[in-house]
Amino acid sequence: MTSGNIEPSVAKGVKSTLASAVYQQLRDDLLRGALEVETKLRVEWVVSRYGAGASPVREALNRLAAEGLLGRHDQRGFFLMPVSAAELEELTRTRCWLEERALRESIAHRTAESEEQLVLALHRLARAERRLPEDPSTNNPEWEKLHRAFHRALISACRSHWLIGFCDQLSDQASRYRLISQDAPGMGRDDLGEHRIIAERTLDGDADGAVEALLNHYRLTAALCMEGLAQGYDPRAGKSQRRRK
Repeated sequence: MTSGNIEPSVAKGVKSTLASAVYQQLRDDLLRGALEVETKLRVEWVVSRYGAGASPVREALNRLAAEGLLGRHDQRGFFLMPVSAAELEELTRTRCWLEERALRESIAHRTAESEEQLVLALHRLARAERRLPEDPSTNNPEWEKLHRAFHRALISACRSHWLIGFCDQLSDQASRYRLISQDAPGMGRDDLGEHRIIAERTLDGDADGAVEALLNHYRLTAALCMEGLAQGYDPRAGKSQRRRK
């Protein structure tokens, strides 16, 4: 290695690390709705926002597009995927299909370790505030992380990393829609109680009961999201607005 020069392998590693950092930051912002005010994601804008070079930014954008979290037009850059009632209905239906199978398999092959993970995930979720104390209109990022961990723990023993991966991808898509439901009138629901019932039935080995509780949980969230869409949710503004007659 010559002084003042960087070996190609080192440079490649640095680029990969930067791309991963931008990917994670941008992904987190997408899922929590922080970028809903932006319709298009131009490379220059992302470079400026996240303080990274164009090359790692493009890599991060391409990864997110491959995961379906961003759309991409040839020669016209990337854009935030629109939300719609039709897509939400299909997403919810597909998620229920896959997670029913994953949960049944996980219950059938549960272990002491997987049960302990579920109990711990529920405990941590119960201790977290769903909304930020300083901004009750905004979901707590820590709660979002623990919520995801709880749902992952439910299906962790299903013996298929492929199935878990598909469920994770649908969970990402569903999280975008949950932002719509947070201002809906039905948000007085007992969210923690719903999670507790799902966990208790799972730990009891009651596959039918656990599946029923899980699917009801998803369908209720979807119904609240549908209500938000019907009231004129504006994804660019990141809030719901009742349509004028």
